[in-house]
Amino acid sequence: MTFPTLKTGAILQYPSQRDVDFRTEVLRFVDGSEQRISTQRKPLRRWLVRLELLSEEEVLMLQEFFNAVQGSRGSFSFRDPWDGTEYPNCSLENDELTFEFDDESRARTELTIKEMR
Repeated sequence: MTFPTLKTGAILQYPSQRDVDFRTEVLRFVDGSEQRISTQRKPLRRWLVRLELLSEEEVLMLQEFFNAVQGSRGSFSFRDPWDGTEYPNCSLENDELTFEFDDESRARTELTIKEMR
């Protein structure tokens, strides 16, 4: 399963956000010095996907995708819009997908996608 694209071919709209998470453990010694150790082999990525002015078809497409991956339970591939890299093992961070409607044909939503190990 792949994260869907909008009618325009876009994956997300700006302002959206991408974060890279480096897990590091800091060991502090009695003399005040520190040693830092990476606790994971590679950094994990997280994307905040903001979508606005969604058509009714796009809302239905996102709802179908959300139901197919069962919220945060399922996994899917996601293409990073910043560099085009395909991340094959991603999931949604939340088990809720809500839409805010401006009028009958325009909606907005926000979801967070995270890369899994």
